[in-house]
Amino acid sequence: MKPIRLLDTRLANQIAAGEVVERPASVVKELLENSLDAGAKRVNVEVESGGVKLIRIRDDGHGIAKDDLALALSRHATSKISELEDLEGVGTLGFRGEALASISSVSRLTLTSHVDGQESGWQVRSEGRDMEAVLNPAPHPVGTTIEVKDLFFNTPARRKFLRTEKTEFSHLEEVVKRLALSRFDVGFGLRHNQRSIHQLRPCSTQAEKDRRVASLCGPKFIENSVIVDVEVSNLKLWGWVGLPTFSRSSADLQYFFVNGRVIRDKLVAHAVRQAYRDVLYGGRHPTFVLYLELDPAQVDVNVHPTKHEVRFRDGRTVHNFLFSTLHRALGQVSPEDQLPSAALSLQPKSQASGIEGGEFKSQESMKLSPAPASPSFSYSAASGQPSAFSGARQARETPLPDQIQKQIQAYGELYASGATERSSLQEDQPSAINDTPAEQSTSVNLPEQTADIPPLGYAIAQLKGIYILSENEQGMILVDMHAAHERITYERMKISWHADGIKAQPLLVPKSIAVSDREATCAEENYEYFKQLGLALERMGPETLLVRQLPVMLHNADVEKLVRDVLSDLIQHGDSDRVESQMNEVLATMACHGSVRANRRLSTEEMNALL
Repeated sequence: MKPIRLLDTRLANQIAAGEVVERPASVVKELLENSLDAGAKRVNVEVESGGVKLIRIRDDGHGIAKDDLALALSRHATSKISELEDLEGVGTLGFRGEALASISSVSRLTLTSHVDGQESGWQVRSEGRDMEAVLNPAPHPVGTTIEVKDLFFNTPARRKFLRTEKTEFSHLEEVVKRLALSRFDVGFGLRHNQRSIHQLRPCSTQAEKDRRVASLCGPKFIENSVIVDVEVSNLKLWGWVGLPTFSRSSADLQYFFVNGRVIRDKLVAHAVRQAYRDVLYGGRHPTFVLYLELDPAQVDVNVHPTKHEVRFRDGRTVHNFLFSTLHRALGQVSPEDQLPSAALSLQPKSQASGIEGGEFKSQESMKLSPAPASPSFSYSAASGQPSAFSGARQARETPLPDQIQKQIQAYGELYASGATERSSLQEDQPSAINDTPAEQSTSVNLPEQTADIPPLGYAIAQLKGIYILSENEQGMILVDMHAAHERITYERMKISWHADGIKAQPLLVPKSIAVSDREATCAEENYEYFKQLGLALERMGPETLLVRQLPVMLHNADVEKLVRDVLSDLIQHGDSDRVESQMNEVLATMACHGSVRANRRLSTEEMNALL
């Protein structure tokens, strides 16, 4: 065995760099966070060769004083915390004091800064085996410029793991996009190999924020999203949520921020997935740009070296708040919200101008066409109920179950009466294409009062015994009658089920399940929770559970798998939707068998009632 000895400074920093500096994108993330913490309102990023050859970041923040420059390159040196209690409510993006020391140990780093009130700027470099700081005066405006050259030049083994220039720059650009989405009040510029990539000006109005999101996430995202702005108690959620029809094959358009910090958290992902569960195809991923704001003391950001994950003090409350808010927002979208209309569009007028001398040039490269705002709604903090609605596509309060039943019936009567009015205007025309020769065309005049036209219009014909052809103000609409009736039946059955509650039945022979001690303890602590789900669990030993009762609707379900899945969700997320999910599957099957089938001829009144 070799004797124990202290590692030299450079080697210790290079080992620490393994946690902080993975690739050029990691360097940009750490340095941009420092710029934002310094109060910068403009940040320019210039890179070459994907960031491997050069990374230069310039900001107009408050800068670093001359006496602190050398200390800034030391490990565990920071101005953001001073005692243990500060970690309980971190309000900055960076606070560990390791980034600059780690980066300087695997690159050639130059830090130049000027503080308001100093005669001139100062520049510092770390040189030699002991990384001694060398300080020199240097002209510089108020703010800071950091240059990182030849990343991993002294650690060739790590440089071999870097990908192509295009791949590394795509990762770096994604970091800039995330931080630009996190701070609308800051202007960002990005140049790669002397070419301007992004030129983002500070945003203050909602239209400017929409424009920035559209430029970073695509105009189609804004056109197909709902604005959410909800505040209950000490939790606030706002941002943009993509409609279920605007889903992706991968989770590449999902941005979630907690107090301005972008994170990827399992609890958040589960809550969002649960909110979309009943309206999204399997294998598809939702899209969103969401911001959660809460007391910093209620969230621990010091659980991951790169701070990509956080831990909530009351995870179940946060989970339920996210789920209920998003579920309500998605549930209030109606067919008329998704009809073609004037929407946010980005039309290039000129090429993006570059950034010279650290200043942003005036840019008119994007044009916002007049458009109705996305639907938005908010809650009253006291009651937790919707209190105000705004936007062209306004969200509606969710009625009580019995009100929904009456509303569906009233709509059916309204549409049927509208069809009667239409048919009275054209008594000589056939009601369905099934009764019309193939070569004969059908024309329909809509009622004069277009304000009364339903979103899906009035039925014109039934095609091939499968589709309903209808017409509204925008044009023709084709509806799968079985899919439409199945969804209506399914929602009615869910309303009835929620109104009556879960009906449970005792098992003639109780089911014994072998579990771990942790799972058994979880089941014992959440006895009342399982009872609400229609499950009666009894602990019979350190690692044994006895299932004595099941929901009537799940009498054919795999009991052991269901209980294990619920326990797993409770342990990991503090909540579970497994029982409701399986019940919804049963209801969906029943709705499918109870809906109109293909080739069944419907009257005009029936088709209009369905629409």
